[in-house]
Amino acid sequence: MQILVISLVIHMLLAVGLAGLLWPEKLTPIFEILMYPWPSNQRVIRANCIAAILISVLLFLSLSPLG
Repeated sequence: MQILVISLVIHMLLAVGLAGLLWPEKLTPIFEILMYPWPSNQRVIRANCIAAILISVLLFLSLSPLG
């Protein structure tokens, strides 16, 4: 069950990361709500999306039998 939850988290992070890199203008309203005190511009959205992709890769590597 724990592997299923981690797999779902990996897929969600990867989906948000790719969507932010491909369509950052569509995610701007969401990031304005999530990052309230800070301004939400294209550079910040791309940095957060790259971080989400990196976190999903790290979680995927933690599921590997070698890790």
